[in-house]
Amino acid sequence: MRLHRLRITAFGPFGGTQEVDFDDLSAAGLFLLHGPTGAGKTSVLDAVCFALYGSVPGARQGGSLRSDHAAAGVRTEVALELSVAGRRLEVTRQPPWERAKKRGTGTTTEKAQSHLREYDAPAGSWKDLSRSHQEIGEEVTQLLGMSREQFCQVVLLPQGDFARFLRADAEARGKLLGRLFDTRRFAAVEQRLAELRRAAETRVRAGDTELLADAHRMQQAAGEIVELPLPGLDPGDPGLAGSVLEWAAVARGTARERHTVAHCAQQAAESAQAAADRALDDVRDVARLQRRHAEATERAARLEESSAAHHEVRTRMERGRKAEAVGPALDVRDTTEAEHRRATDAETRTRARLPEEFADSGASGLATAARRAAEELGGLESARRAERRLTDAAAERDALDRQERADEDVLHEADGWLSGWEANRADLRTRIEAAQEANTHAEQLAVRREPAQARLAAARLRDRLARDTDDAHALVLTAREAAVDAQAHWLDLKELRLKGIAAELAAGLVDGQACAVCGATEHPAPARKVEGHVDRQAEEAALAAHRRADERRAEAERRLGVSREALAAATAEAGDTPTELLAEQFAELERRYSAARDAASGLHAAREALDRAEREHDRRLAAQQEAARRVASRASARDALDRERASLEDELTQARGSAASVSARAAQLERQAALLGEAADAARVADDTARRLKDADARLADAAFRAGFDTPAAAAAALLDDDAHRALQRRLDARQQEEAAVRSVLAEPDTAAAAGRPAVDLAAAEQAAVAAVRRVRDTASARDAAARRCAELDRLSLRASAAVRRLGPLREEYDRVARLATLTAGTSADNERRMRLESYVLAARLEQVAAAATARLQRMSSGRYTLVHSDDRAGRGRSGLGLHVVDAWTGRERDTATLSGGETFFASLALALGLADVVTDEAGGVRLDTLFIDEGFGSLDDQTLDEVLDVLDSLRERDRSVGIVSHVADLRRRIHAQLEVVKGRSGSIVRQRSGD
Repeated sequence: MRLHRLRITAFGPFGGTQEVDFDDLSAAGLFLLHGPTGAGKTSVLDAVCFALYGSVPGARQGGSLRSDHAAAGVRTEVALELSVAGRRLEVTRQPPWERAKKRGTGTTTEKAQSHLREYDAPAGSWKDLSRSHQEIGEEVTQLLGMSREQFCQVVLLPQGDFARFLRADAEARGKLLGRLFDTRRFAAVEQRLAELRRAAETRVRAGDTELLADAHRMQQAAGEIVELPLPGLDPGDPGLAGSVLEWAAVARGTARERHTVAHCAQQAAESAQAAADRALDDVRDVARLQRRHAEATERAARLEESSAAHHEVRTRMERGRKAEAVGPALDVRDTTEAEHRRATDAETRTRARLPEEFADSGASGLATAARRAAEELGGLESARRAERRLTDAAAERDALDRQERADEDVLHEADGWLSGWEANRADLRTRIEAAQEANTHAEQLAVRREPAQARLAAARLRDRLARDTDDAHALVLTAREAAVDAQAHWLDLKELRLKGIAAELAAGLVDGQACAVCGATEHPAPARKVEGHVDRQAEEAALAAHRRADERRAEAERRLGVSREALAAATAEAGDTPTELLAEQFAELERRYSAARDAASGLHAAREALDRAEREHDRRLAAQQEAARRVASRASARDALDRERASLEDELTQARGSAASVSARAAQLERQAALLGEAADAARVADDTARRLKDADARLADAAFRAGFDTPAAAAAALLDDDAHRALQRRLDARQQEEAAVRSVLAEPDTAAAAGRPAVDLAAAEQAAVAAVRRVRDTASARDAAARRCAELDRLSLRASAAVRRLGPLREEYDRVARLATLTAGTSADNERRMRLESYVLAARLEQVAAAATARLQRMSSGRYTLVHSDDRAGRGRSGLGLHVVDAWTGRERDTATLSGGETFFASLALALGLADVVTDEAGGVRLDTLFIDEGFGSLDDQTLDEVLDVLDSLRERDRSVGIVSHVADLRRRIHAQLEVVKGRSGSIVRQRSGD
């Protein structure tokens, strides 16, 4: 790989565009990249790395790549032209950046862009290859054969890193070599074997855990019958499976013995229960018969005590049967007596309502008087019709009078209204004409009103915008002054910080560690911060304040422009007329317009009023004519009604007699006829019921005498109703049944024999039977528990046996994987040096690097030092990545950490060059024609510096060019081809000088 040309724009400290011609610098083979501290020497190398990989070296990632000195409209860009693998390429990259929006205010972020081109020599032009970040990154990595980390270590040789590499322990060396040689696949193998080991161990432990769980279940199922404890092993321990199976066999044998014992005990308890049940049945039979005889004896005694009451019930039943023959006669007499009493009461009530003249009349006399009243009532029917007609005629006469009075009112009102009709109609027509004229005037004023209103609004807006414009102009002046002051303050602070940057860098120096600027490990006189020192935070705060002030200035100018545009538009519409005069003119126009509108608003109402008045005129005129016609026809109807009323009154006077009216006379006759008829009927019914009551008394007396009773009252007292008869009969039947039952029980032989025996103890027999049942239940439960225990132990034993069979292959696999995993991890006893697989591979690479580095180290040290690889263990750690130096003057091998500062520099330089050769071969043999060495030359004396430069100069024999990054002044005299980075207030620039 050879670099040809680099173009940097707005990148890092470079505010403008800078170009570097590497072809010119590489012509001398060795060139110097120098400049003051902070000028941007390392930024040139960062630009090369960014162009190739899209990012800067790891130590400088995370910050912004854009230059603070760049103009607002200039975009950051890095373009690198190089040759690799026989192809000439150009890579251009632009990181994301924030720019001002093209429309409106604020900023917008543009995405990063990349561009890869290849030079076509036959065509003499460039052709585009890709604009994809991913494709360009993959293409560059494939062509170079190196990742970004490898490139930074091989091409951009950071001497400080290799000095730390020389002094580092094995673990730190392993991390660096692992990144350079990509031994992740070997680490992946270690990790994969460890994962397989953990997975196999997990499966074995899971199986052992399940087996132990089954063993604990068997222990719970066995209970306390097994005295032998479970094996005291953990999951994964060898011999666990055999111990569990042995314990399970012991538990099963013990459980079967306990089951046999429980079965025998249950059989004995069942035999004892059968004997106790038979004894209890015998005792219960004797006790039942004894209770039966005692109860029968008590019942016989109670029957003897109730004999008198039983005789009385029998006597009453006999008298009740005799009285049943008198019952029908008693019922007839009671019914007849009730009917006679009701008839007598009805006759008394009806006679009380009759006039006194009928008080002593019999039934026949009352009936005759009722017929005479009915005949007289029939003669009044025609008189009642005449009376109703007379009432109707009077009502018709009153209606004619009311209609006449209403028509007179209508005629009077119509005459009054029609007399003022002509004057009213003329007034309404005058109102309509005035409203029409006002409406026309309002329309003319409306045409002038809208422009006047718009002009007044524009004038008011003009006055307000004029004030806003003055305020905005004042704000712009203030913002401009603030922006200028903020920029000056920032530039002053930046200049002060650059002057004191040496003290800021010196604050991070530590004795024994290399300086980031010169590479020296000793710092005899570091710069000190003076009073008023400006640090990075203060500078960044001032820059942020300057940017905020500039943004406020731009915003104020934008608002001023908007206000001026709006003011011009409002002035064009309103003109120069004062707003107060326009307001007065518009107010007068508005007043006249409102007055005309108010006057015109009555047009519709006036037209409707005229229409209503004309309709009212027509209605009143028609009503006047109709009322006059009704008055003429009403006189003849009134005379006819008067004649008819006189004739009807003469007829009614004769018909009503002394009554107030014919209807009253008819009502009087109707009431009299009804009372006389009701009284006649009640008298006939009373006579008939009296006769039947007398006959019923005679038949009742005869029936009581024949039944053996002295009087009908005695027979009635002995008579029983159905409920009483049934109750007495039930008492007699119950007495008879009880006597028969008692005689039957006392006659039983078994009962009599049991009564002659002593009393039995039923409670003791029942307790003995219950105890026998309890013993049977307990022994059955014990037998069932023993059977369940045997079954559960058999089931769990089978399950444990199956688990042991399944665990066999898993344990074999675990043993095999565990041996490989511990071997590759360096923890196995077979791995004597405790070297991991990745360390073993890296040790081989380190051995190659040491051999390649020794070829140059011997020249730099005049044959004194040789780098060798050591795989000895350091203390209790692992071996494989040790690095020692052999001193030819003493013949002894010692650690690289014992080298002095200058010796450490050229040893690390030799190591870096050797590593570059090995990594190049590892990457597929890609030729590296351009190398950069960053700092460290200040720690060498003149002789050693000459030897180192001779070694670097010898690299030209392989057609390589080496760029040395240093600010050591002596190198400027020794190396003629130079690239100088000069810093300034507006950013850094590069100056190139060839070696001619």
